[in-house]
Amino acid sequence: MKTFSIITICCYLVSIGFVIPYLAKENAAYKKVALIFAGVALVGHLIILQDKLFHLAPTETLSLLAIASAVCFIINIAMTIVAVKDRGWLLVPVVYSLSIVTIAMANFMPLPIIMHLEATPSLLFHIVLALIGYATLIISTLYALQVAFVNHQLKNKVILHSDMPPLMTLERKFFHITQVGYFLLTLTLITGAIYIDNIFDRHNIHKVIFSLIAWGVYSTLLWGHYLKGWRGTRVVWLSVIATAILTLSYFGSRLIQSLIYF
Repeated sequence: MKTFSIITICCYLVSIGFVIPYLAKENAAYKKVALIFAGVALVGHLIILQDKLFHLAPTETLSLLAIASAVCFIINIAMTIVAVKDRGWLLVPVVYSLSIVTIAMANFMPLPIIMHLEATPSLLFHIVLALIGYATLIISTLYALQVAFVNHQLKNKVILHSDMPPLMTLERKFFHITQVGYFLLTLTLITGAIYIDNIFDRHNIHKVIFSLIAWGVYSTLLWGHYLKGWRGTRVVWLSVIATAILTLSYFGSRLIQSLIYF
């Protein structure tokens, strides 16, 4: 499987290598080659995840980095489709780079982790829902950062790349994606309360608190936009803060445990 990992990482790197000059020179040939290598990388990424998530030995556990890699894969699929249809190429090198890091660490720096999920399908459903919701909110935050970038460029009267979507289009997509992510986060909190035993014990309480805080920030963001007309820098910062808090909820304690293990 390490061979697949190396091939996948190389394909992501080559794709990034063609995306960057495409953004600079707007050469359609660069775009085509970038998509071809991205497609190969995504197939390789899927094969790696299948092995990491569904072919565990009885003594093995699901790793934090494998979960992070799964989140990156979901984001990559979504952002690649967006890039092809809506010209969102500016974010592609960022998400592909994150995948390179998680694949490399998950396959060459294995960490201890969580649990077997075969006997708990309800918990598996909760985790899958959480991953999809988290990935969706990460994508919305990437859109928020792109909104901030375009807004800054327009204020400074800088000519934008021709593949850059209009500001209003970016804002509309940002709020729509945030709504979807918010809905999934709400379902995650509900299913967690139903399916997780001892949800308020010392191992889970910080996740509950941070998730609820993040949910509150997203609620404020959407309330402010749809009822008060909030736009621009304020909603961008709220999105970034909420996503950072949610990241602490999902990965904070596990990352600390992994560092202690090393």
